[in-house]
Amino acid sequence: MTDDTRLHVAIIGAGIGGLALAMALYKKGISFTLYEEANEYSAVGAGIGFAPNGLRAMDLIEPGFRPKYEKICIGNKPADAQDVFFEGLLLEEDLGQDQPWSGNLKSAWGHPDFVRKSAHRKTLLDIMTSFIPSEKVKFNRRLIKIEQYPNKVVLKFADGESAESSILAGADGINSTVRGHVLSPLYPKQVAPVYAGAYCYRGVIPMSEAEKILGDLTDIAKFYFGYKRSAEFNFLLCKVDDDGWKMNNAVTERVSYETMMGDFQGKDVDERFRQLLAMCQPIKWGFFHHLHTSTYYRDRVALLGDSAHASLPFQAAGAAQGVEDAWVLSSIIVELAKFPKSAASLGPEITAGLAAYDSVRRPRAQLQLEKAAEVGRMIFFQHEEAGSDMYKILPRLQQGHFNWLWFHDIDTDAQKALSKMKEAKV
Repeated sequence: MTDDTRLHVAIIGAGIGGLALAMALYKKGISFTLYEEANEYSAVGAGIGFAPNGLRAMDLIEPGFRPKYEKICIGNKPADAQDVFFEGLLLEEDLGQDQPWSGNLKSAWGHPDFVRKSAHRKTLLDIMTSFIPSEKVKFNRRLIKIEQYPNKVVLKFADGESAESSILAGADGINSTVRGHVLSPLYPKQVAPVYAGAYCYRGVIPMSEAEKILGDLTDIAKFYFGYKRSAEFNFLLCKVDDDGWKMNNAVTERVSYETMMGDFQGKDVDERFRQLLAMCQPIKWGFFHHLHTSTYYRDRVALLGDSAHASLPFQAAGAAQGVEDAWVLSSIIVELAKFPKSAASLGPEITAGLAAYDSVRRPRAQLQLEKAAEVGRMIFFQHEEAGSDMYKILPRLQQGHFNWLWFHDIDTDAQKALSKMKEAKV
């Protein structure tokens, strides 16, 4: 039970978005509880990083984060490639290194004000959780039902336990229970993630092993373009799927080793990638995303991170978008906590605040999602205009393609959301 007089936030999901929101609320003295289905913080995934927009949002949330993050990051090796996001080569034999567009970073994209850095997901989570008191987190809590009332939200868990809160923030991933609650009444067809028609095999190996196969090509992060197939080192080997995803309610599928290797046979794949593929577990990871989402809130419940806008990985922007969500949403919640009313009677104000959050965050997050899908079509040589022509693809990635994403002022968005909430005059 919660105190009806004090605003209390329940956060579902201890991924990047949920942790960032918890950090922000703790920093501002807002009461919250973070619920996680697993029995510990998850380390699923490999490398993860924040572009400039993500780091600026983290600076706003917790200034102590960046110094710790900088210590554990790695980037491109060459001094003249620190501002390279990715360099493009081909998946085919010899990798396109003899092409006029290749060499001397001519096929790279980035920005002079961008410094590429990434860290292992587990190490990053360790830093984020160091800012959250352990007593604020409850593990082994699988949310199964949400009930909203005029004065509160009631959460019911699989173990029979229940909890109450003033606001519920759903950061429970791509197959979010909270998303179902928010969207089912009016937009039931938007609840489930949509298969993007591609999958990947992925693995993590010591850099020394990677260098034995690819040599100094590992010095700079790369995308390898190919017709319906591609590779990204650290490392994903991706393939377009013409048959459709057949696993209901699952984003992975175990296949035979022969099936996995068969996906990357042929002269249009350099032998070095088959050597990498042989080090992967034979598990397909389906690419799913939330291509259409009509709202990120319902009354006292809001979505953030992958629960709101799960994206394809081709802009490496999902984590940063979740942190942006956390900053804007926490700014709204902090303002709501200032109202001279009990939390139980704040229903209209909370709804107005979450509506303002939605109006500011959803257009930007959904645009990122759409742009990531477009980059995917370029990588697979399926772009509507560029096709397989690297002379058309590369300029689309090089000429300021990411500026709107990387150099956005998220605090201005937070102030805009606060203004919208006040204009609602509830």
